Amino acid sequence: MPLRHEAYRWLFAATTLSMLGAGMLVVAFVWQVVELRGGPNALSAVMSASAVGMLVSTLLGGALADRIPQKRILMAVELGQAAVIGVVALLSVTDRLDLWHLVALALVTGIAAGMYYPAYSALLPSLIPAGDLLAANGLEGVLRPTVMQAAGPALASTLIAMSSPGLALAMAAVTATGAALFIAGLPDTPLRRELVDSGASPVVALLTDVREGFVYMARTPWLRATLALACLMTLFVMGPFEVLVPFAIKDDAGGGPREHAFVLAAFGAGGALASLVVASLRLPRRYLTVMNLCWGLGCIPLVVFGLTSTIWLMVVAGFTIGALFHAGMVIWGTLLQRRVPPALLGRVSSLDFFVSLAFMPLSMALAGPVSALVGLTSTFVVAGLVPVLLAVVTIVVARMPADEIAHPLDVGEEIELDSAQLAALEE
Repeated sequence: MPLRHEAYRWLFAATTLSMLGAGMLVVAFVWQVVELRGGPNALSAVMSASAVGMLVSTLLGGALADRIPQKRILMAVELGQAAVIGVVALLSVTDRLDLWHLVALALVTGIAAGMYYPAYSALLPSLIPAGDLLAANGLEGVLRPTVMQAAGPALASTLIAMSSPGLALAMAAVTATGAALFIAGLPDTPLRRELVDSGASPVVALLTDVREGFVYMARTPWLRATLALACLMTLFVMGPFEVLVPFAIKDDAGGGPREHAFVLAAFGAGGALASLVVASLRLPRRYLTVMNLCWGLGCIPLVVFGLTSTIWLMVVAGFTIGALFHAGMVIWGTLLQRRVPPALLGRVSSLDFFVSLAFMPLSMALAGPVSALVGLTSTFVVAGLVPVLLAVVTIVVARMPADEIAHPLDVGEEIELDSAQLAALEE
């Protein structure tokens, strides 16, 4: 298990605190907006600023993660967040906070997330052996639902009930500081690439690095196809799950916030359990096929929300979606760290993050109008069944069965750039 490695224990502790703070911020933002007498439009402005921050920073974050020691990036992100969150918390508790302060904070935390993920993904393979990467990604898959989606919001809600949103913001600043301290305990790891001084300006060099990431993606069929599938799945699935599920619970099942919380908790529990199971096993021999089928089949339970008025069936559906989605994500994180060349891992991870976000706002915006046009049931049926077809087409068109047989990962093999890809990057 990865926790036997001292360096990973430091990173695991930092990640836990970072996710705890992120979960607290989500709730603190909501109730701070309410305390400022803001409505849905004000909260939308805050959340949109966070999404914009992630979108504009993630590709740059990937390029930096392949040029600067990742430890420095993670330290800068956590310390920067601690400082900005701390200032906003102080403004809150002294009654000098305005909405624009929250929008600015959301933008900063979004930028921080866009910088953090590529650096973390590129750093992890430097700290533990390849054989422990699956288990490490599984542990991260457990942390997300249990810490960021459950413990963080619960702690923030408690602090807000005890005092005010300002106290929750202050605690988020404390967790960011703690995460930075644990990151400081990590060993210094060298960059896993050789930087050649081309004489270009820093901006041109970074843009060239970003271009190299896109070239590698375009020349790598399994990566190109999987990211294309992720784009389409985000478009079809995220809006219905995030926007329409609460209305299905309210209008069809007669439920309310408590029943919605049950569904979300089931989603998180399914994700945590599946992450643990996958992490305890060897990487599947047919890892590309299994991963894409997990995602495609994991969308089918969305149909339940359009066809039933029974809450417990919706809870089971939420659990199944969470389990299959997170099982695929554990395999995906390990796959990137094993097959993508170390010199490109930061940039490819940032492309993955960027793709995951790119169509999310559009999906959210379309969910309501589409359901009004064709009905809630039809929308959920399409969202549940189309991704299965897309996953099968992706597997066949990209010839994934042949690829995974030619490049086994259950025997410790790591794949480097081939001659064609090297030539493409040098053009």
